[in-house]
Amino acid sequence: MSTTAGDPRVELAERIAKLKQERKAVILAHNYQLGEVQDIADFVGDSLELSRRATEVEAEGIVFCGVTFMAETAKILNPERTVLIPDPLAGCPMCDMAPVEAVRKRKEELPGVPVVAYVNTTADVKAEVDICCTSASAVKVIETLPEERVLFLPDKNLGLWAQRHTEKEIILWPGYCPTHQRILAHDIHRLKDQHPEAVVIAHPECTPDVIDLADEVLSTGQMIRWAREAAAREVIVGTEVGLIHRLKKENPDKAFIQISPLTTCPNMKLITLEKVMWALEDMRHPVEVPAEVAAKARRAIERMLAVI
Repeated sequence: MSTTAGDPRVELAERIAKLKQERKAVILAHNYQLGEVQDIADFVGDSLELSRRATEVEAEGIVFCGVTFMAETAKILNPERTVLIPDPLAGCPMCDMAPVEAVRKRKEELPGVPVVAYVNTTADVKAEVDICCTSASAVKVIETLPEERVLFLPDKNLGLWAQRHTEKEIILWPGYCPTHQRILAHDIHRLKDQHPEAVVIAHPECTPDVIDLADEVLSTGQMIRWAREAAAREVIVGTEVGLIHRLKKENPDKAFIQISPLTTCPNMKLITLEKVMWALEDMRHPVEVPAEVAAKARRAIERMLAVI
C-alpha cells in the first residue's frame, strides 16, 4: 500500500494483517476493488480465479472483497470454510436483471434448450442452469454443447460477443453491466485523437460499437496477462477503473488510460479497509448458501471447470 508517515491507512492495514493471522483467514480482492483493498489482499484476480485459489490455500476463513455473487461462488466451492463479505449490500445490478423466477419461466418457454449462465449470477440461478461460463470461456463453453441453440444469461453484450465466434444460435437475456454500458464509442474516438499510438482493450461486457473499436477484447485476467507481454506503451482501458490500479502496479513503465469517470462500479467500491477490518474483528457478514442450492450450483460450475 502506498502511504506516507502518519497515514491512518497504515494502522488499518497493520490491524487487518494481525486479525487475518489470528483468524487464520485469507483475503481475496477482485480486480475492480479500491486500490488500497487490493494492496492488503493475499490474492487479487477475477471472481472465479479467486474462488478457485481459495480452495488451494490452507485457511479457515475467507474474506471476499467483491460483490455478493462472487462471495457466494467462493462459498459454493469452499462449503466447509467461513466466507465473509465486508459489505453485504455490495450487490450486482446485472445479477438482479436475471431473477430466478424469471429464469425458470424462460426455461419453460424453451424446452430442450440448454441454459448457459455467466458466473455473474446468483447461486439460485446457477442452480437452475446447465453450465456456467466466464467472460473468457463463454465461446468455448457454448461450443461444447451438442445443441444448436442455447439460452445465454444474463449479459446480452457478452452473448453478442460470443455470437460473433460461434455458429450456434444464442438466445439473449436482456441484461447488461451498467458500468460497461457507460463506456461509449465517442469517448474512445476522443482518446484516440489525444493518444494516436494507444492500443484499445475492451471487456466483452462492453456494447458492440465499443467492441468494434477495440484492438483486443479481453477478460480482466486476460488484460493482466496481455499488459505484461504487449509492446504497447499506452493503453486505453475499456473496463471498470479498478483494474488500472493493478495494471499500473505491475507495469510501471506503461501508461493506462481510463476511458471516462463513469467507468466506476459503485457497488465494487463499497468495500473499504474499515469494513475488511470489522469483518475480521467480529466475523461479520458470513455468506450462507442453502445446501440443496449449493449442490446444484456447484454442478454447473464444475461442468464449466471441466471445459476450461
